[in-house]
Amino acid sequence: MSSESAKTERFVRDLTENARRIYAYIFSLVPNWADADEIFQETSATAWTKYDEYQPGTGFREWAFRIAYFKVLQFRKSQGKNVLRFSDRFIDEVDRDTRVGGELWVRRHRLLGDCYEQLRPQDRQLIDLRYEPGATTKSVAQTVGRSVDAIYKALNRIHEQLLNCIDSKLEELP
Repeated sequence: MSSESAKTERFVRDLTENARRIYAYIFSLVPNWADADEIFQETSATAWTKYDEYQPGTGFREWAFRIAYFKVLQFRKSQGKNVLRFSDRFIDEVDRDTRVGGELWVRRHRLLGDCYEQLRPQDRQLIDLRYEPGATTKSVAQTVGRSVDAIYKALNRIHEQLLNCIDSKLEELP
């Protein structure tokens, strides 16, 4: 087997073993599946082109997470205010938690459901409307009769509220 084919085989194995976790990580940082799909494809392509820089045995997933993190930042910068954006604090917290330990991320994900249920009904409605397939902040604003800017501000407030709720529940855990 040639060294190029061995490299290809190692890359395919590493990516296949970690694809779901990498995708989940990306999806935790962006607001919808379509964006996560696009960023995952870009992350995979970049990982392939930079695979010679990867040191086998040092943690492919963590290495790919770093690539994905920078792809998410590039995506956010390119989108500006055209899409729903999580706060920078939220992105940094999710990134840190994912890199430091997947278990904490799993706990946060589980607590998100509890915190969502504690939201005011109108806040849950905004979240539900925004995360419907194909929904945009503009379509949510039209549905509820508010300005796009007001919806952005409300969603940022709700995301911050969810983050604070999750943090406080984590402090209560043993």
